Amino acid sequence: MATIVRIAVLAAAALLAGPCGADGAAKAAGAASAAGAAGAYGAAPAADLGQVVPRAVTAPSPSAQRALLLALARAGERVVAVGERGTVLAGDARDDTLVQAASVPVDATLTGVHFVDAERGWAVGHWGAILATTDGGRTWTQQRLDLTQDRPLFAVHFVDARHGVAVGLWSLVLVTDDGGATWHERKLDVPPGAKKADLNLLGLFADTAGRLYATAERGMVLRSDDRGQTWRYLATGYRGSLWCGTALADGTLLVGGQRGSLWRSDDGGERWSAVGSGGKSSITAIAADGPRVAAVGLDGYVAFSADGGRRFEPRARDDRLTLTAVVADGAGAWIVASRSGWLRQRP
Repeated sequence: MATIVRIAVLAAAALLAGPCGADGAAKAAGAASAAGAAGAYGAAPAADLGQVVPRAVTAPSPSAQRALLLALARAGERVVAVGERGTVLAGDARDDTLVQAASVPVDATLTGVHFVDAERGWAVGHWGAILATTDGGRTWTQQRLDLTQDRPLFAVHFVDARHGVAVGLWSLVLVTDDGGATWHERKLDVPPGAKKADLNLLGLFADTAGRLYATAERGMVLRSDDRGQTWRYLATGYRGSLWCGTALADGTLLVGGQRGSLWRSDDGGERWSAVGSGGKSSITAIAADGPRVAAVGLDGYVAFSADGGRRFEPRARDDRLTLTAVVADGAGAWIVASRSGWLRQRP
C-alpha cells in the first residue's frame, strides 16, 4: 500500500506542476491522487490507509467552486463535474452558475463521470468507488467501495441504463448489467509482448455502433464489441500513454495523451495515423460536437478542429492552467474543467 500511495502522490505533483513531470505518470493516476491518497482521508500514514473509512460529503463547501475538477459529463441540458475530495458540481450548460451536490457518500477523489440521460448517471474514483444518481447529480448513492486496496477507477461509461463499464489501475475492468446494483470484474488477456495484463486503463468512450474503447499505456487502445465482457488490444503506433479519446458521429476515433500525441482512426481502431496537435503539452481530454472537436491538456493547451479531427489549431491559454476535461456547451463554446474549477472556452 505504501508503494501505491507514493506513486500516486508523486504523479499528482507532476500533473499539477505542469508538463515537466507529466510524461512519467498517467493523467488519472496523478490527478486523481491530488486529494485522494494524501488528503481526502485526513492525510493518514500510508500504513493506516487500508483502515481509513472515507467520509460522506453532506455540506456545501465554499472552496468547491475552485476545486480541482477531473471529469465532465452532459446530463441533458446540464453539465456535471466531479473532482477532488468528493466534489460534485452541476450547472446549466449555458450558464456558469454552479451548484454543489447536496449529498455525496464518500470524499474520495472522483475521476470519471457519465450520464445516460438528464437524470441517471454514475461517477467513479479512488478506493474503487462507484456512485450513482437518479436526480441529475443532486444526490448520490454508493454502489461500490473497496477499502482493502486503493485501486482507483479512472473512467466509466454506460451503454444504456443497465449496461455499464468502469476501468482503472492495473487493467481493472468492472461490468454491470443491472444498472450498477452488482459489479463484476473481467480479467484481460495479456497484451502482445507483455508478461501480464497490468496496463493502466485511463479513458473510456463509445462509438455510435456501441463499441467501447479504453485508452491505455504503451500506446494501446482496447476495444470491446460486447459491452465490456471481452476486449481486444489495438496498437496505435505510439509508445507512450494515451489518456483520453472520443468517437465522432461518423465513426472516426480520436485519442490523445503524452507529449501532445494525437491519433486518428477511420476503421474502428484497426489502423491509426498521427495527427499534428500543434504542441508538446500532454493532452488530457478530447470532445466532439458534430465535426467540431476540442482537445485540452496541461500547460494551458487548447486546440480546435473544424474538420472531424484531421487538422487542429492550437490556442494555448496565457495562464497556462492545467486543463483536465472538456464538453460542448451546445451554443458553440466548450466547458473546460481545470485545477481551479470550470471555465468556458470559445474557439
